[in-house]
Amino acid sequence: DSFVEIGLGYLALDRPAGTLSGGEAQRVKMIRHLGSSLTDVTYVFDEPTAGLHPHDIQRMNELLLRLRDKGNTVLVVEHKPETIAIADHVVDLGPGAGTGGGTISYQGTLEGLRSSGTVTGRHLDDRASVKDAVREPTGVLAIRGATANNLRKVDVDLPLGVLAVVTGVAGSGKSSLVHGSIPADAGVISVDQTPIRGSRRSNPATYTGLLDPIRKAFAKANGVKPALFSANSEGACPTCNGAGVTYTDLAMMAGVATTCEECEGRRFMASVLEYKLGGRDISEVLAMSVTEAEEYFGAGEARTPAAHRILERLVDVGLGYLTLGQPLTTLSGGERQRLKLATHMGDKGGVYVLDEPTTGLHLADVEQLLGLLDRLVDSGKSVIVVEHHQAVMAHADWIVDLGPGAGHDGGQIVFEGTPADLVAARSTLTGEHLARYVGA
Repeated sequence: DSFVEIGLGYLALDRPAGTLSGGEAQRVKMIRHLGSSLTDVTYVFDEPTAGLHPHDIQRMNELLLRLRDKGNTVLVVEHKPETIAIADHVVDLGPGAGTGGGTISYQGTLEGLRSSGTVTGRHLDDRASVKDAVREPTGVLAIRGATANNLRKVDVDLPLGVLAVVTGVAGSGKSSLVHGSIPADAGVISVDQTPIRGSRRSNPATYTGLLDPIRKAFAKANGVKPALFSANSEGACPTCNGAGVTYTDLAMMAGVATTCEECEGRRFMASVLEYKLGGRDISEVLAMSVTEAEEYFGAGEARTPAAHRILERLVDVGLGYLTLGQPLTTLSGGERQRLKLATHMGDKGGVYVLDEPTTGLHLADVEQLLGLLDRLVDSGKSVIVVEHHQAVMAHADWIVDLGPGAGHDGGQIVFEGTPADLVAARSTLTGEHLARYVGA
């Protein structure tokens, strides 16, 4: 009963768990607790609406309220205004992100949040409007007879040179269409939600290739070799091997990490830290935020154009608050995806496929993301976005809506056209929700 109610009635019981989409997997986890007869339990949900269509969010809200009414405490970490709207008590963290955040900027009722003047309060009622004029496609990416997972011999032309959005309820076959059916020779750069592969030694600087120009700049300024400025190579602190912490494995309990006493967590040998560039040593540079580093490498003695270009892209995708040396294992899903996007933005390929880039984004950041997608398209790229967020749909030049339902009931194209046509027709679930969102 819970499966059907939460909108997963279409799943086959023997379906491998690894083939579930993000939104499906999270709802399956919830079902385990819904049938429980326990009360006085505190549940913490981290973005339960990730990967959910507006139609599915309503059902999710009902479930959260049911859990509360059984006598439990429900804490939800969430960005979607539809879910914030049902809260009895709202806690808003801020005022900014990273080092600019970490304090409680507001707590109280929803009405109080609206008038509180915090970033969330100001953006809570933001509504994107449907574009008056859409761009003309320069060509098409043809998909013929797609049958991956639940797709039913789908034929569709995805327009190139514009911002195209593929939408539909969770489980309707969007990812199967975009990742499983696009011809291999189409020159597509795919940015999906798979976690970035990397150990706790990896950080934004190593992942984006930013560390190479930084090492060369340090080496050139000090007349030594670049390998000294890598914490995984010659410059590493010998005590902790450049990890900055020493791990003590306690057999019967979880291991303990303590800051290395020799380098005090800086990861480098003392002799390496004597080499400076623009008055900073390498460990101080890795402790900078992206915004700070962009300024530092942009002008003056430390000017390094190659590093500056990569940092500009990181600021573009809204990651200006990350520190260069932050371990990748501490990044959230949405941050990882934007880090991947920033890395790919310099690639030669002409077609970008993004899978739910708004995951984990605050309402205020969605605007910035839309600006970035526009810039990509205006620079001659084609952008295809799989997305549930109505602001992204309204901003699209072309929409492909899959459905009508999920699983066996989905896998067909139910609408192709401009957002304005979709709102006017209101022939699909997406159309109805988008019309309500833009106030049509």
